Amino acid sequence: MPKRDYYEVLGIAKNATDEEIKRAFRRLAFKYHPDRNRDDGAEERFKEINEAYEVLSDPDKRTAYDRFGHGGAEGLFGRGFEGFNFGGFGDIFDAFFGGATTATRQAPQRGADLHYRLTITFEETAFGCEKEINILRIENCSLCQGIGCKPGNQPSRCPNCNGTGQVRRVQQSIFGRFTSTTTCSQCHGEGRIITESCPQCRGTGKEKRQRSILVKIPAGVDDGTQIRLMGEGETGTRGGSSGNLYITLSVLPHQFFTRDGDNILYELPINFAQAALGVEVEVSTLDGEVTLKIPAGCQTGKVFHLKNKGIPHLHRSGRGDQLVTLRVVTPDKLTKEQRQLFQELSNSLSPSKSR
Repeated sequence: MPKRDYYEVLGIAKNATDEEIKRAFRRLAFKYHPDRNRDDGAEERFKEINEAYEVLSDPDKRTAYDRFGHGGAEGLFGRGFEGFNFGGFGDIFDAFFGGATTATRQAPQRGADLHYRLTITFEETAFGCEKEINILRIENCSLCQGIGCKPGNQPSRCPNCNGTGQVRRVQQSIFGRFTSTTTCSQCHGEGRIITESCPQCRGTGKEKRQRSILVKIPAGVDDGTQIRLMGEGETGTRGGSSGNLYITLSVLPHQFFTRDGDNILYELPINFAQAALGVEVEVSTLDGEVTLKIPAGCQTGKVFHLKNKGIPHLHRSGRGDQLVTLRVVTPDKLTKEQRQLFQELSNSLSPSKSR
């Protein structure tokens, strides 16, 4: 089944801003997250939304997608220097000296880094959590332990370069005698030869394996926070170190709260009578219900601070606040009795003077 247009998936225009893309993602991710939506197809829809956001939220991937469509980012950034000609200088060098410059034995190579996008809830950002993720990565072959030989065998020293991975050539030219060192063509710079390959990895010493990794997420993280797990990327080559695993967090929107730095914003609706007379109400916080005393005569827009009820600071102790903003609600439907009472109240109040 062909993939849908990423802009269509998020329900945004092609000229949407970064903020519009993030807002659309939050809204849809909240609606279709498997923990909240058990309907058939919700999980696939959630994966589709995540895939679209991962491309459109990255400027380079978005540019590639706009130009080439699906697969454009991978196609564009995977080509490297393919087709670029570096041979001109080497041909001239060979013409005079009969060989290339000094070549060294292939050095240890660090493994590739891996990237993973993890979606968590608003509450999990506040209190921290542990998540188990599954990744597919390249590791040393479990049968030959990365050697590449059939179990019971060992690689032999290359007879062509005597295990150095290099071949020296001495050549006479019109400029005198020159010595050049090139990579051994028989062992390709490895210095060793495998006579009987491992049947599991076919001599490569590597295999792809599925791994479950437990990720500890500290309290106070935010949308876009990146967590680095050292050495959890792909295994290196020729004794090189393993790469890292980078986990980027996506936070689902909350039904009532929004975040402003480490503060939490909350809108509290009250009626005319409560605003005029004052009232004590129960207000939701991340820690549960708390009692808030609203004095008489409060207006829409009045802000109350609930100290230390916000998000914990990520790199220091303490927490932000919860800011409760009042919104006086005008009733749009009244019973006959209520209308009569409001009329009596209106008659008893001082009339407003027009300017």
